[in-house]
Amino acid sequence: MATPLPLTGERTTPGIWHENYWFRRHEAVYAAVPGWVRAPAGTSGLALDAGSGEGYGTALLATALPRWQAVGVDYDAAAAAHAARVHSGAATAYVRGALTALPMPDSCADLAVSLQVLEHIWTPGDYARELARVLRPGGLLVLSTPNRLTFSPGLRRHQRPTNAYHCREYDAAELVTELDRWTPDLAVENVLGVRHGARLRAWEAGHGGLVSAQQAGAPDSWAPALARAIRQVRARDFEISPDHLDTSLDLVVVARRAD
Repeated sequence: MATPLPLTGERTTPGIWHENYWFRRHEAVYAAVPGWVRAPAGTSGLALDAGSGEGYGTALLATALPRWQAVGVDYDAAAAAHAARVHSGAATAYVRGALTALPMPDSCADLAVSLQVLEHIWTPGDYARELARVLRPGGLLVLSTPNRLTFSPGLRRHQRPTNAYHCREYDAAELVTELDRWTPDLAVENVLGVRHGARLRAWEAGHGGLVSAQQAGAPDSWAPALARAIRQVRARDFEISPDHLDTSLDLVVVARRAD
């Protein structure tokens, strides 16, 4: 059995019960990606997972897109090596590389996915231009990031986040404006928000905010009801829609490289 990656406080890792909520929230967006890909059934393609971390998302993409190849790129050497050991297969590969200088040729990918990464990038323009560069004309980009308005209430645009791992956080309008400024090669097709679905909303109605409850103390201090709820969260417990973006948990941008 492969040794699990150490927890950093930011890396999303499956199989750890008290991280399950964050893992499933991340997984929900990966699960939605194939539905946004315009490709006839049975066609082949190449998907890039930029900032692949532990590697499970790259493997999910390869499984959900039959006959496609999926490549995960991450700057962290330990993460890239772990992903290659645990998740490599006939349709997946993992390499170490900077996301602002991707180790891939121009116009090679049909799909670029980069989830919960943008907020960690000091030079987001370089990052966005690299994602556009490696996409083929007409290729799809799916990018997600925490919604500043709910993740850091009171934080103003361009103000340094209190989260030590984050360089910058965004609201929906700002994110679209900045993507357009960073690279004219990407045209935003949709902006979506990740929200709790009906089952999680019902739990919160009886117990209070799920996120704040987790952040209030260490997992070994959680009430049994909270611990049980966290263990039971699944990707299907989250909704992704264009509604009420300002109160969404995460923002998801779907963009396309110009033909």
